[in-house]
Amino acid sequence: MHRRPLGRLVLGAAAAPALLATPAIAQANPEVRWRISSAFPRNLDVLFGTGDRIAQRVAALTDNRFQIRFFPAGEIVPGLQVLDAVQAGTIEGGHTPVYYYTGKDPSFAFFTALPFGLNARQNMAWLTHGGGAELANELFRDYNIVGFPAGDTGAQMGGWFRNEIRSLQDLNGLKFRVAGLAGEIFRKLGAVPTQIAASDIYPALERGTLDAVEFVGPHDDEKLGFVRVAKNYYAPGFWEAGAHLHVIINQRAWDALPAAYKAAIEVAAQEANADMLARYDHLNPQALRRLIAAGAQLRFWPRDILQASWREAHGLYEEMSGRNERFKRIWTAYRAYRDEQYQWFRVAENSFDNFAFPAAAQR
Repeated sequence: MHRRPLGRLVLGAAAAPALLATPAIAQANPEVRWRISSAFPRNLDVLFGTGDRIAQRVAALTDNRFQIRFFPAGEIVPGLQVLDAVQAGTIEGGHTPVYYYTGKDPSFAFFTALPFGLNARQNMAWLTHGGGAELANELFRDYNIVGFPAGDTGAQMGGWFRNEIRSLQDLNGLKFRVAGLAGEIFRKLGAVPTQIAASDIYPALERGTLDAVEFVGPHDDEKLGFVRVAKNYYAPGFWEAGAHLHVIINQRAWDALPAAYKAAIEVAAQEANADMLARYDHLNPQALRRLIAAGAQLRFWPRDILQASWREAHGLYEEMSGRNERFKRIWTAYRAYRDEQYQWFRVAENSFDNFAFPAAAQR
């Protein structure tokens, strides 16, 4: 007959109350408090609201033990300085288009929007299945951050112009608020591009500091009031066929999280990808009707501007590839993926769109 040592039984009995007093879930899931800043003001309910919903979803997925305070641009961090604050650890995270930081490295553009690049669906496919996330992570590591795709605007509009743009000559000297690498393309076409935060755009347009502005699309543009000072509303925003946002997180803060909290952030970000695009697809048609009723003149880019922009864009990518080895590697992979996606979309998506959309308009 085998008997267990008495000492082991006594130890087990003494230890049991202590173990019961500290539930396993509390040990594994500590209370965590973070601050995350948006790149956008609170009144932009889809852009700001998506980040806010991510924070709420993370709380719900962690039984409210992981709490994120989500701030609008300018409250603790200026809208165009989110990356800097996250990198330095001033705040734990941010929700932003990373192409705001092409001045640091033009490669950031690939992970928000590239002129004549991937649309929203194609962009998501590239980031999740086509190797884009791995290339993004490599770039982000150099800036002490990790990042997750967290929302897409879909194809954007081409902006608001005080005067009609009839030809390339009308771009000469045009003071144009435009983000990402599109600014470099318009500079090559003779314009004077600038990038300013969302809250500063309307005052600059109203004062005449700017001749034209682009932001996102009808829903946001209506909220920002551009139609009151510039009536010519252009399409498409060929530099943003789909503009992706990311949740970016300080590397040290990320490493300190329990696995369950990391999973909660990833789940919330994935949900945001679908939700933001659906919100814009729902809201933009309604806003466009109201803008036209308010006096907006819907116009489309002249073909010579589109053709010149295509040439300048691809010339710019080759030029940047010669100066930046990382940009060259990403552009080589991105271009091959884009061209294959374009071929496929021409077969089914584009052939359907080209028939059905005009047919519905003629009823």
